Amino acid sequence: MSDVIDNRAENRFELLVDGAMAIAEYRIVGDSIHFTHTETPYALQGKGVASQLIHGALTSAKERGLKIVPRCSFVVHYVAKHPEFRS
Repeated sequence: MSDVIDNRAENRFELLVDGAMAIAEYRIVGDSIHFTHTETPYALQGKGVASQLIHGALTSAKERGLKIVPRCSFVVHYVAKHPEFRS
């Protein structure tokens, strides 16, 4: 698997796996990052790709000092299981 990329021009984190792209869309509002949508191609579902993507995205946001605001259900559930990302 490859690394999670912050595509700031598109306001999304990306993870390319086996030629397919998983994405986590976001909006920056002041000192917060609002995760609004996560999408994983069908071929990658059930393989932990979305979790890897969100882990990388949340780690990047935390390193940038941004308050994490989960708005998408996948991110809400991920943060619930990983309290280190709660803001």
